[in-house]
Amino acid sequence: MRVCVWWGARAELHLTPISGHQLAARRLSPLGCLLQLISFNIPTHSKKMSDISLVGESQCRVSSVLGRNTRELGKQHLFDGSAETCWNSDQGVPQWVALRWSSPVQVTTIIAQFQGGFCGAANTVVEVPQGEGSNEWHTAHSWPLEDVGTPQTLHLPEPLTTTSLRLTFPSSTDFFGRIIMYKLDVLGKKL
Repeated sequence: MRVCVWWGARAELHLTPISGHQLAARRLSPLGCLLQLISFNIPTHSKKMSDISLVGESQCRVSSVLGRNTRELGKQHLFDGSAETCWNSDQGVPQWVALRWSSPVQVTTIIAQFQGGFCGAANTVVEVPQGEGSNEWHTAHSWPLEDVGTPQTLHLPEPLTTTSLRLTFPSSTDFFGRIIMYKLDVLGKKL
């Protein structure tokens, strides 16, 4: 199967399946000369059918808010679905976002979107409490984030059963340690 899409008046884009959910795209001039060949992935499922968003049932805390301006830059903007609002941490490291549920949940996937240049770095970790009611956290999984503004997804190799979860950013791609996060979603099941 080949899909043709007109790209302006002088070229068209041909999409050809390679395997599974990969496509090859060729940008052709009107004479058919190959101008560019790219390959990219299109996710077929952003989440498993049985997984649901767990953030609506959680309480959220963050390490800091820039200038203590919680109205415009607070944690509530992580979950409002708007591309115009965000949580903006103050400077310094580490920064973190913690979620707590009233009953256990099983986490399978975490999705986050940052402002490029203000992302968590490659040493970001997902943490859980060491015990019930404990204030001590231990690393459940590492998440080497990239400095990009597109959504980043962590699929946990094994479901994580917990009542609390914390994303900790020991460092940031920003020189001052600030994090700007537009979206956070945690997918899984209620137990």
